[in-house]
Amino acid sequence: MRRPEFLLALLVLIRPAAEALDNGLALQPTMGWLSWERFLCNTDCDTDPSHCISEHLYMQMADVMVKEGWKEVGYEYVCIDDCWSSDQRDAEGRLQADPKRFPGGIKKLADYVHSKGLKLGIYADVGKNTCAGYPGSLGYYDTDAQTFADWDVDLLKFDGCFLNWTLLGEGYVNMSKALNKTGKSILYSCEWPLYEWDFNQPNYTAIRETCNHWRNSADVYDSWSSVKYILDWAATHQDVIVPSAGPGGWNDPDMLVIGNFGLSHDQQESQMALWAIMAAPLLMSNDLRDICPRSKELLQNRHIIAINQDPLGKQGYRTAKVDSFEVWERPLSNNRLAIAVLNAQEFGGARRFFINALPSWKMCGLQCKVTQILPQYKEMGVQTVHSRVVVSINPSGTALLTITPISSSSKRVYKPHWQDTSIQRKHATVL
Repeated sequence: MRRPEFLLALLVLIRPAAEALDNGLALQPTMGWLSWERFLCNTDCDTDPSHCISEHLYMQMADVMVKEGWKEVGYEYVCIDDCWSSDQRDAEGRLQADPKRFPGGIKKLADYVHSKGLKLGIYADVGKNTCAGYPGSLGYYDTDAQTFADWDVDLLKFDGCFLNWTLLGEGYVNMSKALNKTGKSILYSCEWPLYEWDFNQPNYTAIRETCNHWRNSADVYDSWSSVKYILDWAATHQDVIVPSAGPGGWNDPDMLVIGNFGLSHDQQESQMALWAIMAAPLLMSNDLRDICPRSKELLQNRHIIAINQDPLGKQGYRTAKVDSFEVWERPLSNNRLAIAVLNAQEFGGARRFFINALPSWKMCGLQCKVTQILPQYKEMGVQTVHSRVVVSINPSGTALLTITPISSSSKRVYKPHWQDTSIQRKHATVL
């Protein structure tokens, strides 16, 4: 479904469309590490033992997450993706790990991850097979849910391959019920809307009542074009998807590919900033054993993580587009506002953007405190509604700021609106 790109008049501060899945989990967006985008379905442990899907890989990632400060800043899940299982179920119909690549089994791996103070995620599929062709859960929802509980798994990523789209809702609901029936707290990550959008607008009320977070759009790849596509999809559909997000259930734009090969540092900053604005799960897919210091510093940036994890639990919107700039805004607790300005131009040098020209600047009231988080942390001091606040943004980079009103006249809650002035003011630099 496509929406016009102007005058959508979206209200950011809106209640979720439904009650969240009542399992007490994902009250803030999930943070962790997921193997898929970086390691895919590499099962060749004979020639590539350091990068194949094996217990060794996940144990090493758990070790690094503790040793290198990832756990300390909030990353807590170590998540297995596709290709972990044997080609066949066991004699009692249960899933089993590949005996060569996971000789200790999943329970032993879960125990190891838990010993580090972390949590283990696993992958399965709602259909007959997983996307890579391994046994799916169709017809085995109760069995597989109990198996995962017996293994002491903490998160299930449930994919949507090899099932008719008309049966997706039933399948995802049945697995949700099966997980709850086990009595074990298992965070439920769904891909229900991703597989339904091609045929029908999904029912986000039902999705939020069923899942802790859910994928909507195409898989992320290690490229700027992929990240841009996901951002544009989210903005185009924001009037449908944003109201469903909140504590207990979140829209998932897919993995962070920061620290890999395809994004410049400015583009990595853009992904991190905008995933924070979107209140997205922060699930990295990279090699934490070998990551550049700048990428590590970005992923561990406590100021950005604080925006992502803000307890108000409101997802942000794209609120304006003009002259190859995109403005995204997210309301935060204590009447604060986070603003991300993306310079979508991919040539030339840095360009200036006047934050005070945004309609949301009115929330400043008589005085407010402005803090720039990206591209460099900078306390911009106390400003007024008449101040000229300028940021400089590299091509495909993003400036991320927070605005904190400090005057009594600004206690009202600001409600940003979406607008596109690129038609009326095609050559303007400032809104």
